[in-house]
Amino acid sequence: MRVTCPVCMHHCQLEPDQVGICHARKNEQGNIVSINYGKITSLALDPIEKKPLARFYPKNFILSVGSFGCNLRCPFCQNFGISMAAEKEVRTKFISPSHLTEQAIELIKNGNIGVAFTYNEPLVGYEYVLDTSRLLHEAGLKSVVVTNGSVTTAIAELVLPHIDALNIDLKGFSEKYYKKLGGDLETTKKFITLAASQCHVELTTLIVPGENDTREEMAALSAWVARIDKDIPLHVSRFFPRYNMVNVDATPVSTIYALAYEARKNLQYVYTGNC
Repeated sequence: MRVTCPVCMHHCQLEPDQVGICHARKNEQGNIVSINYGKITSLALDPIEKKPLARFYPKNFILSVGSFGCNLRCPFCQNFGISMAAEKEVRTKFISPSHLTEQAIELIKNGNIGVAFTYNEPLVGYEYVLDTSRLLHEAGLKSVVVTNGSVTTAIAELVLPHIDALNIDLKGFSEKYYKKLGGDLETTKKFITLAASQCHVELTTLIVPGENDTREEMAALSAWVARIDKDIPLHVSRFFPRYNMVNVDATPVSTIYALAYEARKNLQYVYTGNC
């Protein structure tokens, strides 16, 4: 029987054994299940500033973990080898929530404060994030999610109470651009609003030449964020040629600085990235 996936704005209608757009969820015997649960493609101890988080336990490290799958199709994705991949296209290693928590505890001596779910889109496999976060909190550690924020309110309300901090990609501030990426701006805005009421939130906007690089768009974006909380940090990040956009020039550094200047008219904490 066909079943609707409840996780994101695509609401994939999946026939038996069919996998969703994200490559991470499947209709198994009438139930939508995560097929990337605990299947890890990437694991590294990173500086927390790399997430990027500038105002959440700075100068510490966090065990960063990724699986496969994503519900957007950004043509500039830097992790496309895992985020755009189906299960059969990647090598994975199963790490249970308890084992990952044990690894995080072991790394406390190296400055680790918890686990960051990152590299691919973690919330398409939200069950693993949820199960691991509960164990991390029992151990006194932090749970961090790096996400595109493209999930339904129902999933957000389930997961956010167990998360300490998020970096959320706010790709731009036009519905036209979001549709080009396979997303929905309103879904992301709802997620950001809800997350900011419960967790430490920082935002990242990757500035792509000719797409979201005008002062007018940054003025609108930063003004909207300020209406939630002017103290939400915004990372204005420079694009480099990647994936299906290798023939596009990198964003001029001057553009990044100009847009950061524009954002600072509305926001208290604005950072430039990849410059």
